[in-house]
Amino acid sequence: MKLSEGFNLLATAPDGIKRLRELILSLAVQGKLVPQDPSDQPASELLKQIRAEKDRLISKGKIRKDKPLPEIGDNEKPFELPEGWAWGRLNDIIHINSGDGLTSTQMAASGQVPVYGGNGVTGFHNVGNVSEPTLVIGRVGYYCGSIHITPEIAWVTDNAFITQFPPKHIYMRFLYWLLKGTDLKENESATAQPVISGRKLYPIVIALPPFAEQTRIVAKLEELMALCDALETRGALESKQHAQLTATLFDALAASESAHQLQENWTRLASSFDLILDRPAAVDALEQTLLQLAVRGLLVEQDPNDQPASELLKQIRAEKDRLIAEGKIKGDKPEAASFDDAPYELPEKWEWTTIGEIISSMGSGWSPACLAEPQATPDQWAVLKTTAVQLMEYQAKQNKLLPSILEPRPEIEAQNGDILITRAGPRNRVGISCLVQNTPPKLMISDKIVRFHVLGKLINPQFVVLCLNAGWSYQRLDAAKSGMAESQVNISQGDLRAIPLPLCTLAEQTRIVARVEALRTLCADLRARLAASQKTQTHLAGALVAGCV
Repeated sequence: MKLSEGFNLLATAPDGIKRLRELILSLAVQGKLVPQDPSDQPASELLKQIRAEKDRLISKGKIRKDKPLPEIGDNEKPFELPEGWAWGRLNDIIHINSGDGLTSTQMAASGQVPVYGGNGVTGFHNVGNVSEPTLVIGRVGYYCGSIHITPEIAWVTDNAFITQFPPKHIYMRFLYWLLKGTDLKENESATAQPVISGRKLYPIVIALPPFAEQTRIVAKLEELMALCDALETRGALESKQHAQLTATLFDALAASESAHQLQENWTRLASSFDLILDRPAAVDALEQTLLQLAVRGLLVEQDPNDQPASELLKQIRAEKDRLIAEGKIKGDKPEAASFDDAPYELPEKWEWTTIGEIISSMGSGWSPACLAEPQATPDQWAVLKTTAVQLMEYQAKQNKLLPSILEPRPEIEAQNGDILITRAGPRNRVGISCLVQNTPPKLMISDKIVRFHVLGKLINPQFVVLCLNAGWSYQRLDAAKSGMAESQVNISQGDLRAIPLPLCTLAEQTRIVARVEALRTLCADLRARLAASQKTQTHLAGALVAGCV
C-alpha cells in the first residue's frame, strides 16, 4: 500500500498523527520518500569533499583535529542503502562546539534576540553570538538531543551545541530532519542530569544521500509534515466541535421538563446519532444523561393507578417503627429536611425524602493490613477495596487477602442486597455507589466503604443506587465531600443520611430500573463496537506502517 493511500487511515487511528510523522521521517532518512536520480553525484564523493574541507579547516586551526573512528561494521547498518547513498558517522559530516554561558539573570528582558538552550528558546537577549541561521543541538537536560534552527541572529548557550558543516555538501534542512530522525541519546549516560557530548555523538552511524536528493527529500517531507499539521488542526477542530455539539444536545435532553419535550429533544438527538455516538466519551455522556432523566421520572410513563409516594412514605415509617419496637433495628428520629432548593420538579405523585428515612441500617467496615494478592480460595477471607465499588457495578474481585493471623469479622461480610458507597479516598472515587449482587462468600467491607439496607420490600435497592449516581442526590453527595486535598476526602454517615432521594411507587421504581438496565446494555454494546472498530483501525494502520518501511 502506498503512503498516500493510507494517510487518512493512519491519521484517524489512536496516536495516528504522531505515528504518521514518525513513519514519514523514517521513510525520509532511509531513502524511501522520493525516487533516486542516477545522474546525482553519489554521496561517497560528498564524503570525500567534506573530508577535504575538514582537513583544510584543521590545517588553518579553525577546528580541532578529530580522532579517527573505526570503520562501520555490517552490524551497524540497519537497512539496505539506496543507489547513490553512503554510510558515514556524524563525525564525517558535522563539527560541534558548545555555546556561551548566559544565565537568566544575565539576559536582557527587553531584548529581541532569542536565546537557545537545551530545548529551544529559553529567553531573550540584546546581542547574539551567532550571525547566521545555525543548527543547534540540545546538550544538557531532559530535552538534550533536541534540534533547532536559529534565526539569523541568536545567542546559543553552553547548554547546547553549535553545529558546523559544509553547506555546499550538506543541506541544512536535511541535516535538521536527519538529526531529528536519529537517536542522539543512543550513547547517553543514565544520569540524573542527562548530557550528550561529541564523544557520544560523533560515532553515530547515518545514511547520507546525494546533495540534490537531500533537497528533494526535504521538499517532500515538509509537504507531508504540513499535511500532518492540517490533519492535526482539523482533528482538534472536529474534536472541539464534537464536544460542543454533544454537550448542547445532551444538555437539552437533560433539561427536558416533560415527556413531550423529551421526545422532541430525543428526536433531534437521534437524527445525529451517527455523528454524535462515534467515540466512547460520547457514549459515556449519553449514559449519564439517561441516568439523570431516569431519576427525574422522564424515562417511563407514570401509571395513574399507582398510589402516591406520600402513601409509600407512611408505610415506610410504619415499618420502621415496627422493627424498632421489636428491637430488630435501632431507633431513629424522623429526618427534618427541606427540599425547597431542589433544582427540578418531580412528577406528580413523586416525593422527596432522605436516605435516612428509607434505610434500616447503616455502617462501615474494617481495614486491617492486608496482603496485596486477591482472594486465593473460597475458604479464605478478604477485604473489599474501594475499587470494588464502581458506577452501579459491584466488582467482587477487587479485594485484598486477609492474613491468616487475623480473625475475620463475619458481621461486616458483604451480602446480596447491600448498597455500598465509597466514603473516603481521592475525590473522584468518593460518593460512588453500587448494589451487591451474586457476591462470593467471605468478603468483608472496608472502613472506607459504607453499606446500608433499604426497608424490606417497600424500596427497590437498585433504584436507590441509580438515584445516588445521578441527579440532585449525586450533586448533594458531591457537595458533602470534605477534605483539604483532592487525594483524600470524606463523607460522613450523618451527611449520607441527609442526602435527598426522589421517591415513587415500588412499581414505577421497578419499571425505571428495567428501562435503565436495557439502555445501559445498549450503551455497553455500542462501546464494544467502537472498541472493536478502533482495534481494527489500529491493526490496519500498523500493517500500513510495516508495509511502507
